[in-house]
Amino acid sequence: MAHIELKHLVKKYGDGFPAVNDVSLDIADGEFVILVGPSGCGKSTLLRMVVGLEDITSGELDINEKRVNDLAPRDRNLAMVFQNYALYPHLTVRENIAFPLRLAKGKHSEAEIQAKVDRAAEMLELTEHLERKPANLSGGQRQRVAMGRAIVREADAFLFDEPLSNLDAKLRGQMRTEIARMQRRLGITTIYVTHDQVEAMTLGDRVAVLSKGILQQVASPRELYEQPVNLFVAGFIGSPPMNFLPAQVDGNTLKLPFVDVPIPDDLAEKVANHDVVIVGLRPEEIKHEEVNPVDGGASFNAVVDVTEWLGNEQYAYVPFDADPKVGQALADLDRDLDGESLRTQLVVNLDSRSRILEGDEVTFVFSPGSMHVFDPETGENLTRDDEKAAQIAKESEEARKAALARAKAREQKVAS
Repeated sequence: MAHIELKHLVKKYGDGFPAVNDVSLDIADGEFVILVGPSGCGKSTLLRMVVGLEDITSGELDINEKRVNDLAPRDRNLAMVFQNYALYPHLTVRENIAFPLRLAKGKHSEAEIQAKVDRAAEMLELTEHLERKPANLSGGQRQRVAMGRAIVREADAFLFDEPLSNLDAKLRGQMRTEIARMQRRLGITTIYVTHDQVEAMTLGDRVAVLSKGILQQVASPRELYEQPVNLFVAGFIGSPPMNFLPAQVDGNTLKLPFVDVPIPDDLAEKVANHDVVIVGLRPEEIKHEEVNPVDGGASFNAVVDVTEWLGNEQYAYVPFDADPKVGQALADLDRDLDGESLRTQLVVNLDSRSRILEGDEVTFVFSPGSMHVFDPETGENLTRDDEKAAQIAKESEEARKAALARAKAREQKVAS
């Protein structure tokens, strides 16, 4: 098991550009932490620094309270699972899984090696494939072989570098479940890199969001979703993403493109020095008023441009013009999120049974309390509730410890 601590880690390449810039992160023993962000944000570089495949320019990396900056990868006792599986095509599944054990010459007897391989294969449902070659396996089976090789090493921590990106959508969903189940069963510290925020939200105890090498926020998935610290985190976490609307400040009123919304005195004070701010609204917070009336809600009429029906849910798209004063900020944010800076539009999560069609004029409503208000210059979330965020963090940590305890109890029951 491992307690991993990153202290002000920096990675600069030859041109002096900081691919990782002053990242500090404390990963508890047995915790599942996700590193997430758009392409080029530094997440894979950070993972490679932890495992020892990239040198650390400055800062300190501690594993179990021991500084490991200068240790070779083989001496850190970390197991890494790569995106391309890194299997040996000429070896059977059994020999691929056993390979790290055979590398430690003389440390394990043949009986011990076979017992460890059989246990990992049973855990990952690979027993019937042990004598096959990787070329004869599906993508999901190859990924499980790579995971099995990590398991038999009995490493202090697992490190995953975008392990599911080569799989189709259905297999990704199945493997997410498998990885989560395995991590809980083994109770092993895990760092997992992905650009897919759905993976991040469903897998991690905590999620570290990076942008341009800088750690933006590290928190439980629920805290990231409900209490983001800034525009970038709010825009990156959530699918569909949060809607961002320009709002003119007029005393205790925010004038959005569709409706004027009253705000409390404390928020009015925070936005008083701005002409325009950015308001964030989750698609599910906007309701069709005839079906879901909201007490004290802000209602408005809008013509639906496009609808998308996905079976279990439906989305309506309503275009609007962005205020030029925040237009550049929204365009920059979209670029940072790997977007294409297409038209600005409001996305509404409708009931799947809704009969709203393109071209319909609809009355929508939302609660003013569901708005996130952002400073357009710094991106700071002016409506973040630190007390609520702290409560969510406490509940998430209690849930993590309870899940590990349950998994340990199940393992002990099976063993007996």
